[in-house]
Amino acid sequence: MRLTTGIGGWPGDAPEAARRAEELGYDIVTCGELAHDSMLTMALAATTTERVELQTSVTIAFPRSPMVLAMEAWDIQQLSGGRFSIGLGTQVKGHNERRFGGTWSAPAPRIREYIDMMRAVWDSWEHRSAPAFVGNEYRYTLMSPNFDPGPIGHRFPKIGLAMVGAGMARVGGERADVIMPHGGIMSDRYMREVLLPAVRRGLVASGRTWSDVEIAASGYLVLYDDEKEIEHKLLAMRQALSFYGSTRTYHAVLEVHGLEELGQKLHSLSLQGRWDEMREAVPIEAVAELAQVCRYDDLPGFLAEHREYASRMTIALPVRSDADRERSSELMARIQTVETPGVPTGLEL
Repeated sequence: MRLTTGIGGWPGDAPEAARRAEELGYDIVTCGELAHDSMLTMALAATTTERVELQTSVTIAFPRSPMVLAMEAWDIQQLSGGRFSIGLGTQVKGHNERRFGGTWSAPAPRIREYIDMMRAVWDSWEHRSAPAFVGNEYRYTLMSPNFDPGPIGHRFPKIGLAMVGAGMARVGGERADVIMPHGGIMSDRYMREVLLPAVRRGLVASGRTWSDVEIAASGYLVLYDDEKEIEHKLLAMRQALSFYGSTRTYHAVLEVHGLEELGQKLHSLSLQGRWDEMREAVPIEAVAELAQVCRYDDLPGFLAEHREYASRMTIALPVRSDADRERSSELMARIQTVETPGVPTGLEL
């Protein structure tokens, strides 16, 4: 199991944060794209690291053209010596149109074309193939020497795809290298009943197998030492659930658990701008319905049994003292020895 940690904030802080993560023994460093640019952050992180994989988690695709991201990813791949992975996300309609000032169309078929064009661009640069990609949304039929950076001698950057719904999960199975379930609102039950079966359909449709994808472990998980911590941590998780649960895109997760009314209530509060009330509107019972719990020391066994489909996971361990640091290092090493089949139980091919 490969361990992931995130870095964020101003891009100028990324080199030191990434270097420190590598030093602590993490295998993958990721960054989001909220208030700062993910590609710039990862480019800077590449300058101070030598071993860790650098993955955006995620880069918002549709406001940029596939050529723009293909070029940036190619440059970071060269800079990092082949350690870059680009995680793509589509965002929701409102943000594409009203925040980015862009356009919106059916996201699943559009991101499929997006990925295909990026790889067509890379193929023309690395293998000198003719630019001949024509889709419904995007086309790539022109590349002159002045704009061709040429081969870099590394594998193509991995492409990860973020997902909540079954349509995007199927595209992930068809096209992605890394399956990235949305960690902000996810349950193990939804993963197994909706997302992973859809990924399987995509794999079958494209003639691929589970070995062709890496899957990130997902599902709300409360880690604790003392059982008294569980309630406090469940209460803390209400913030994320209230934020994502207010958007209809994420209601499918709630519906699997019979929490449709909660999603509708949160959506209504968001439309009224009553953001401060949303967190309190989430009962602890709703979070408990979505979450699993596990003691820190039992985590390696939990992952082997309950995240058998995954080959990577994000984890943040408490480090308050030298003893904590020693314990965290030991636990990380134990987790990294966990071997999973990478195939969801009951969804074998």
